Amino acid sequence: MNCVICKNGETNVGIVTVTLQRGESSIIFREVPADVCVNCGEYYLSEDTTEKLLKRAERAVQNGVIVEIQKFAA
Repeated sequence: MNCVICKNGETNVGIVTVTLQRGESSIIFREVPADVCVNCGEYYLSEDTTEKLLKRAERAVQNGVIVEIQKFAA
């Protein structure tokens, strides 16, 4: 896939760190599988991965988490 940000790079399968914030809550997910641009580093998550991240983040926010770091396990 061509990167839609830099328009020059191709993406390869890789691992990224994703930070999600809502209000006072920050949830950091490490080792998230993604397609990563070899030129600029922009990453793209699959729909399935995005759905899992958002559900886990929502639970954390509902539990009153301020800052949390999780290792992503698909």
